Amino acid sequence: MPSPRRGPVPRDPPSSDLFPEECFTLAALDDPVSPDWASLVAAFWNSPDGAALRRALANRVDAGACIFPPHPLRALTLTPLREVRAVVIGQDPYHGPGQAEGLAFSVPTGMRLPPSLRNLFKELERDHAPQPPAPLLPSGGAVPNGSLVPWAAQGVLLLNAVWTVESGAPAAHAGWGWEALTRAVLQAVADAAPPSVFMLWGAHAQASQAGLDTRRHRVLTANHPSPLSALRGPAPFIGCGHFRQCNAWLTEAGRQPIDWFAGRQKTVA
Repeated sequence: MPSPRRGPVPRDPPSSDLFPEECFTLAALDDPVSPDWASLVAAFWNSPDGAALRRALANRVDAGACIFPPHPLRALTLTPLREVRAVVIGQDPYHGPGQAEGLAFSVPTGMRLPPSLRNLFKELERDHAPQPPAPLLPSGGAVPNGSLVPWAAQGVLLLNAVWTVESGAPAAHAGWGWEALTRAVLQAVADAAPPSVFMLWGAHAQASQAGLDTRRHRVLTANHPSPLSALRGPAPFIGCGHFRQCNAWLTEAGRQPIDWFAGRQKTVA
């Protein structure tokens, strides 16, 4: 069975303000992924870690828990291994209703931005000052578009270390087995993906850099974009300049840079 939980004990039953379609079902564990991820995912589900994780999730679903996101394998569906250009690692999905969409830091279009994502956009705008190609944090009360699907479609692998969570219970599934899949995915990128940039924000993400071949890949590190650490030294997230550095390195490596403002209304110069 999974190792003891490091997060809060999940709550039973799910909150009455949740819509059923927002909650994960076990069928989502068999969602199709990009063909070059398929054998890795199948091997994980056939492993002791994968089997234990599937049982643990089934037990929580049977108990009536609402688990997020509805499709936890989405990063491997949208970003094929052969197309990876950058890797961003989060901790676990957002635990509020409707927030998590299976991509680290991302929320669906129309959803209020969580603080870490707001700081991420703040740094992206600062990194492209004085004239960012598109406004990420519009004024006047408009809700920003927090979906990072356009990044995933360009080869930005948006992984969480833990791929599911329960309503109102952050880190509830830490230690259940997802971490083994994350390690396998990162190792596959390190070994088989074209030269890529690993953007590791915070100690949790930076623990993943062991074993990375820095002759083939570029590693960028800074604090996590959380308001608790985004401005804290010695490596504050705000001011890190990682988005421009990533594209400069990709260009030097002969790869296409990432349009970080894709999917936003571009400003006419």
